[in-house]
Amino acid sequence: MSGLPKANGQRYHFDIYAILEGTQELYFGHEVMINVNMVETVKLVLPNGEGLEKCYFSPTKRRGIERRSLLWAPCPNGQMLGENLDCHIPRTCAKPECPICSVYGGLIVGKQTLIGRLTHAGGVAIQRLLPEEKQRAMHPTAIVNDPNENPPQPFKRQYNEPGLLYPVYNHCLSVTEQEFTAVAYAFLDSLARIGSGNPKGATIYETDGEPLLVVDKYLVPHGERPVISPAETSVENAIRRFQSRAWAVNGGNWDGGSATTDNGNFQRWVGKMAYQKLQDWADTFVNDVLKKYR
Repeated sequence: MSGLPKANGQRYHFDIYAILEGTQELYFGHEVMINVNMVETVKLVLPNGEGLEKCYFSPTKRRGIERRSLLWAPCPNGQMLGENLDCHIPRTCAKPECPICSVYGGLIVGKQTLIGRLTHAGGVAIQRLLPEEKQRAMHPTAIVNDPNENPPQPFKRQYNEPGLLYPVYNHCLSVTEQEFTAVAYAFLDSLARIGSGNPKGATIYETDGEPLLVVDKYLVPHGERPVISPAETSVENAIRRFQSRAWAVNGGNWDGGSATTDNGNFQRWVGKMAYQKLQDWADTFVNDVLKKYR
């Protein structure tokens, strides 16, 4: 048994596919290390045997940013959603009725575990640009009231260079449309807060005014998955692959930027229509969840 209550309506699978762009230098942090001024990279071996190292935006870091976007979401009563739910990090409430834990999962050590139904993937940068090391004036831990007593020391930190593109993916397993509204809200709200330090923020990359974004809602997967190989180093090839797969739906009837199969078991939204659909779901989350706390 899943431990979840019976759903109020049909459950579906949902996917979000996107290519994010770092609009400025970003610091993501090296794995789980603290006070280590390196960013995380991954090493690959190409089919021809060539070694390759790339910058990496870990899916677990993105997951944490999204969860915090929900926990810190503002409610009309002057509190944040996490305070109203008594749900925090690391002490999550792990209640099936919690709009955050029910999708992202929760844990009360020794008492209760609620398995999450949302997984994050991707994050390997497309380009070969390696981290750049830059000197900063002082380390935050060196700031003191009297600088003459202990002068702050310059330090160096690695950053992911501006303009790097990161293919990212969110996959939801058996959630209702109402439950997915929390995922849509968190995905959109977290974009401006991406990063382990300052500066922060990324955006959905656009070509010809169309965001490289795909949203699927389905019972059976009929569309090709617009996933970019981590071995790909050409931005042009990656964009071409993403777009060609985004518009490939087996048996899909297209209406502008959306497609639905004849049996209704698969729906896809692409580009601006996908972005609008996520915004509509995010609005529903605000109206049905956040505004409930007055």
